[in-house]
Amino acid sequence: MFPWNMLPLNPDMKKMFNSMKPGDLDKYVNDMFGKVFTENIEGMMNPNDWMKTLQPQQRDSQNFNQPLGASVFETHDHVYIRLQLKDESWLKNMKIYHTTNQAIIENIPETGDKQTITLPVLVKKKGASAIHKDGMLEIKIPKSIDLQFSEVDVKDNL
Repeated sequence: MFPWNMLPLNPDMKKMFNSMKPGDLDKYVNDMFGKVFTENIEGMMNPNDWMKTLQPQQRDSQNFNQPLGASVFETHDHVYIRLQLKDESWLKNMKIYHTTNQAIIENIPETGDKQTITLPVLVKKKGASAIHKDGMLEIKIPKSIDLQFSEVDVKDNL
């Protein structure tokens, strides 16, 4: 068991943190950053900006350059494509295909139209399914686990 009671913390700190307002807590954290970083480092980098760089950048894959307002997202095992069908007759005419990195939807919104959606990861050739419910079409494609990789030899030319 970790000896938490040996840490150099004031026993009243829990009460202090519980009674703080969000603005007070932000001020306290900024003061602690100011004590940790010297004036030279603080002049070069704002602690708030530094914390933002530590957080991973999340890409907004939904509705980003996707035809028909399709939203594309992935889970651990599948890639999902959701799109709102404005007309129920689209279901009768549409054809859905996919390659390892693209989904192709034909004949919507007009006959002869072709919509191409780039997928975020490689997908398997088989196992895709589509469900239509309440005007929403959801296409589910299993991800491909591609473990084929080759080592690249780096030569030093001096």
